[in-house]
Amino acid sequence: MHKIVLAGALALGQIATGYAARADQSDQITFDVELKGIKAGELLINGKIEGNGYGANGTLQTTGLLGFIRKVRFDATANGYITGQRFTPTRYVEQADTPDRDRVSTMVYNRGTPISVSQEPPRKPRSTDLDPTQQHGTVDPLTALYSVLRSVPADEACNRSEQIFDGSRRSQVKLNAPQKQGNNVICTGEYRRLSGFSKSDMSKKSVFPFTLTYSPTAKGRLEVSQIATDTIYGEGRLIRR
Repeated sequence: MHKIVLAGALALGQIATGYAARADQSDQITFDVELKGIKAGELLINGKIEGNGYGANGTLQTTGLLGFIRKVRFDATANGYITGQRFTPTRYVEQADTPDRDRVSTMVYNRGTPISVSQEPPRKPRSTDLDPTQQHGTVDPLTALYSVLRSVPADEACNRSEQIFDGSRRSQVKLNAPQKQGNNVICTGEYRRLSGFSKSDMSKKSVFPFTLTYSPTAKGRLEVSQIATDTIYGEGRLIRR
């Protein structure tokens, strides 16, 4: 489910220069996660932007029958600063509680470069792990999620591309030009695994196409109301509550 959300939702703003003045905002975001039409989990994000700084906390967990069969939960926090439309993290902490692991991972950044990645308890390194210090300009998973799922002005919808580093692997998200559909705005795009993934992961699927739908808010902005994506388990969907 973690991969489904990343595949369907991870994307950030265009790079801009200078510290532009921004309106402060707070977002409370809740999505149901479906697999093949059956509710499998939920995604909760609370985020806030004040001046040129941001902070977010989020939870992704299985629910319903899937949650009974296989308990999976990720809790994360992220903070950093914004330059133009670009989010740059300074710190990311993730706690994973799954049948396979119970671990806290921390990434610390310096000017857009993850200079430290640690796990508690420590994880045995894999041959595919990437060097964090070579991942300049990438963002963490929660920063990416908050950036794309928060409410935005119409001119920021769809025109986005970014690369994500989760502590060992690098991936890329691209969105195509927006298309009006009634009051909504539709984006098509893809999530692509780039490096740090095992040969098995790459052979199963390396490119995940998705469709993202923005709907208008009462304040005249746009927010993501639905994401539909192709996954290795079938059709996945995030539906905003």
